[in-house]
Amino acid sequence: MVGTLLLMLPISSKQPGGACFSDCVFTATSAVCVTGLVVRDTVSHWSVFGQAVILMLIQIGGMGVVTAALTLAFISGRRIGLMQRSVMQEAISAPQVGGIVKLTRFIVLTSLSIELIGALLLMPVFIPEFGWRRGIWFSVFHAISAFCNAGFDLMGVHGAYSSMTTYVQNVLVNVVLMLLITIGGIGFLVWNDVKEHRFRLKQYRLQSKIALTASGVMILIPFLWLCFSEMKQMPFGERILPSLFQSVTLRTAGFNTMELNSVGGGSQALMILWMLIGGSPGSTAGGMKTTTGAVLLLTAIAIFRRKDHITCFGRRIGDDAVRNAVALMIMYFSLFFAGGMIISKLETLPLRSCLFETASALGTVGLSLGITTRIGDLSRLILVVLMFMGRVGGLTLIYATQSIRKSTGCSLPMEKVTVG
Repeated sequence: MVGTLLLMLPISSKQPGGACFSDCVFTATSAVCVTGLVVRDTVSHWSVFGQAVILMLIQIGGMGVVTAALTLAFISGRRIGLMQRSVMQEAISAPQVGGIVKLTRFIVLTSLSIELIGALLLMPVFIPEFGWRRGIWFSVFHAISAFCNAGFDLMGVHGAYSSMTTYVQNVLVNVVLMLLITIGGIGFLVWNDVKEHRFRLKQYRLQSKIALTASGVMILIPFLWLCFSEMKQMPFGERILPSLFQSVTLRTAGFNTMELNSVGGGSQALMILWMLIGGSPGSTAGGMKTTTGAVLLLTAIAIFRRKDHITCFGRRIGDDAVRNAVALMIMYFSLFFAGGMIISKLETLPLRSCLFETASALGTVGLSLGITTRIGDLSRLILVVLMFMGRVGGLTLIYATQSIRKSTGCSLPMEKVTVG
């Protein structure tokens, strides 16, 4: 709401009289939920002040509201109590409360350092093209947006809603953005494991191993599909960069270097599934998370092989993780389908396009087939709710609305039910 009020100020918009409430609340939600869906082109509609407000919301949303709040507490010299440490543990999916303050400092300093390095690497491209002041601003904006997996861009100077299509074969821009997206979406705990154990992968936490493996597989599959299916008419050398960039940005980042309306139905279906899965826990990314998808897949494998326990990398996965994964999957797919069907009915648009949009909102991705700018206020509200739920987390909202029930020590009689 603070972001909405700031964006409603006349100084935030290039249009006379300022922007309307609907545009502002949608843009503020998309920014703080690091989604990237927009109803107005960022560079042509919002002034530099408005763009700065959007960037501030992206930074807070990317690192996490809890992390940002504790950072302010550090700066002001306030004591961090046990309750705040416990909240921080849940926010970044840390295994224990001990050392959480030190870990938070590491996350904040590392995030800012990576964003600074990314901005410096982008400057050799943007400064010659846009001049010193604008080139530096563009570099900083896109570095933060990419690291936070937000997908907001200022490339409307080349054409409204064009994203990064102008730089489809620019190696430096593609590589820098891909690295920023990957590092930001891989999870803060993975950073900590890399810092402590370097290349001794056996000493990594199980969550880090699953996150790294799942992320690698989820980059490889769409890369191969896009390279050999959608771009088979292009010379092989020209396919690699756009295919790899789209596979990296697909899950949560929202940038694109290819025209999404031109890809086939199979590719769009793959994109929808990947957007719903999203990035890793405790990262700047959204979605169900890679570990959720991995746990569901491992559960299916264990059932097919008639195993009593679900195992991975020599460790057993607890039943609570399986229950949470199933609940998350049902919740995300229900919200995704319900939102898509309602928007399709309200706007009389093709269901596939609406499902693509709701998957992008719920997974906090930001990729679009171009219908977001054309839908009405009620459909926008549905996307706002989906973005909020996708960023805050479905289980978090459920737990927040329910009181904790004490166990009575009793259980009902069990009866067998056949499934399948």
